[in-house]
Amino acid sequence: MSINAAELSPAELAKYIDHTLLKPEASREQVLAVAAEAIEYGFASVCINPVWVSTVAEALAGSDVKTCTVIGFALGATTTAAKAFEATVAADQGADELDMVIDIAAARAGDRARLVEDIRAVAEVAHAKGKLLKVIIETSLLDHDAKVLACQASVEAGADFVKTSTGFNGGGATVADVELMRATVGPDLGVKASGGVRSYEDAVALINAGATRIGASSGVAIVSGGASNASY
Repeated sequence: MSINAAELSPAELAKYIDHTLLKPEASREQVLAVAAEAIEYGFASVCINPVWVSTVAEALAGSDVKTCTVIGFALGATTTAAKAFEATVAADQGADELDMVIDIAAARAGDRARLVEDIRAVAEVAHAKGKLLKVIIETSLLDHDAKVLACQASVEAGADFVKTSTGFNGGGATVADVELMRATVGPDLGVKASGGVRSYEDAVALINAGATRIGASSGVAIVSGGASNASY
């Protein structure tokens, strides 16, 4: 069933959003401002680079907002051992959710075994520490078959979500990609649409396509658009 402005309030939409600041030049003040916005608006999480995990976890303490960070970001071209170590450190510093980038070359080469090995190593760390793993497949760099393969490998490896994009390698979330990802992973795995989501209408279209989480640096604008459209 499609969602429209009368059915999804700004507060409900906020629960879908990972409020994101991944710019490498982001300052402590900017990171803390994003954390404060997340608490004010009730976003699902704050997604920041690993260097800010402990800072954000402390800022969010006592709230329902999760601390999310990225692993192997933004290229996915680090070793599996490095990704697992990075995940361990992030979890120990207070991250609740880990968004890892796959081995993109393996996906393009059709190497399912390599993809599963890479993802599973991080999934095992995440789940041993009670954390959630989202797998960034970087749709802009993959063709149809490679997207399907990456999603299938994520399911096999025990991921909790698949995610469209880093936002750093061109492209971004599209309705078609989210529909494909949802069809591939089935109804139980999460699908995160990330990259270029800037408005209430963008977010609702992606949720209608099957997304259960939205990654965006424009979270406040998105829910504010919902406030202007909502009928309550």
